[in-house]
Amino acid sequence: MADSGFPLPPDSFCPLCTDGLRDPVTIPCGDTYCLECIKIYWDQFDHMGVYSCPQCRATFTPRPVLRRNVPDVQHQQLSELTPFPYLHRESYCDFCVGRRNKAVKSCLMCLAYYCEIHVRPHYESSTFKRHKLVDETGHLDRKICPHHEKGLELFCRSDQMCICVLCTVREHRNHNISSSEEERVEKQKVLVVTQSNVQHIISERMKELQELKHNVDVLKNAAQRAQTESDKTFHEMLQAVERWKSEINQMIMSNMQAMMTQAEGYVERLEQEIMELQRRDAELRQILETEDNIHFLQTFPSLCVPPEAMVPKVLINPQFSFGEISRTAIEIKENLDDICKKELSKISKTVSETTVYILLPRNGDKRLKVPSGVDFQEPKSRTDFLRYACKLSFDPNTVYKELVLSDGNQRVTRKKTIQFYSDHPERFDGFSQVLCKEALSGFKFYWEAEWSGEFSIGVAYKSISRKGKNSHSLLGYNDKSWSLLCSDSGYSAWHNKSDQDLPDAPRATRIGVYLDCAGNTLAFYSISNTMELIHRFRAQFSEPLYAGFGVGSSVTLCQLKKSTMSST
Repeated sequence: MADSGFPLPPDSFCPLCTDGLRDPVTIPCGDTYCLECIKIYWDQFDHMGVYSCPQCRATFTPRPVLRRNVPDVQHQQLSELTPFPYLHRESYCDFCVGRRNKAVKSCLMCLAYYCEIHVRPHYESSTFKRHKLVDETGHLDRKICPHHEKGLELFCRSDQMCICVLCTVREHRNHNISSSEEERVEKQKVLVVTQSNVQHIISERMKELQELKHNVDVLKNAAQRAQTESDKTFHEMLQAVERWKSEINQMIMSNMQAMMTQAEGYVERLEQEIMELQRRDAELRQILETEDNIHFLQTFPSLCVPPEAMVPKVLINPQFSFGEISRTAIEIKENLDDICKKELSKISKTVSETTVYILLPRNGDKRLKVPSGVDFQEPKSRTDFLRYACKLSFDPNTVYKELVLSDGNQRVTRKKTIQFYSDHPERFDGFSQVLCKEALSGFKFYWEAEWSGEFSIGVAYKSISRKGKNSHSLLGYNDKSWSLLCSDSGYSAWHNKSDQDLPDAPRATRIGVYLDCAGNTLAFYSISNTMELIHRFRAQFSEPLYAGFGVGSSVTLCQLKKSTMSST
């Protein structure tokens, strides 16, 4: 098939019987035939003692010894991969003398194949103006009525088969008959819908594949960062706790390796399904473009069946996280040996028992179920959000020259006097801004801040510019940051120089921020007696994020107690 990606080998059909090769043999000139066909053909020349090739007319004396060809494993595999071999096969011109050329057209009136040379009279002579030429697709014998030796021109809807004019007299008398053209129009509508469904599934699978690969990269980066942070933390501990460092590194690496092994399998299966769907789409396109109505109708039943899903949908479990390991490592350093035993035992169980990938059923398959306790919905109440509370602190290396940190780097205040901070490549020198030290990546995080004076709150990649008074370094004004600008007059949401005024958003001096890295969500909430949504960004985060603030007067990071409910 020309567009399927699996071209049929030229020797797949015997020129003598015009059918698939049975026990193929190749004679000295290089042409291939069925063993039985060439034997019968040569038997009639035994009295002459000279044997010739039916195609190229090469002669042989004495009669060549025929031996079956060694099976072509590649062609055999090819036939197994091609579920619709009848859509096309090579045929040869019925009017060539000597070596026959490949046919390019077949005539439904003449019931013959024509090459480019011998088909010309059909175009040039008025004698053939009533003849019906179609693209050469092989199987011309299937266009002839086996009972009356007439061309198949009609379609019996009662029996769902192609028939000739004489069939309407006896075998299909009083049946619901239509022309092949009319029936094609009706059935083509069905195939067009099927093709549209296939193309839609391809599009969805491509999106799933892209999202899965992105999330796998996020997991891999999170694992690598967790290992790096754990190494740094354990380096500061006494030699007595070195054995715990080894255990935690082994835990990270084993889970990452298991995760990557699973991911490679899911990615490969999705890619295979996409390839299968693309091949199916090519087959549908070929049959929809053919001019041969009979061929179209005969192949319709096998092509109109909607494709079945081969691979369940793969989602990253939001409860799987490497970040907990890094937080646990800090607690181990502070509480030494007794805490090590307790916390490592707890986190080991959490990481090893929490699934990374969740397989969602397709087409009503109930065998795959989402594990209990897994919730893909955004938290509803403040208690739910507190499950993802994270401890943040301002990074002194990023603070602007007019800002002063206090309360253990939990509060930042803007002063009129310039502070003499040392030069640092990560320090903002154009705007009154500061970032937090903690990298946020992997899954879900929540924090709150209280503010006075105009201020902005949001997140940024570490690669955001720190130097100069321009949009590249201003929070929310570039493609490396997202922010909510807050003032007494109202709110506005900013990303990449694009803003959205939020005149009806609820006002509050405390703002809550919810970040779902895997869910591609960044949301801001007003916190007072109630918790109400201000704005939600949808974005695919490609790097670790850092909480960022633009300070007009003062900003304080709120100390949140993490909910006792199970968290990611």
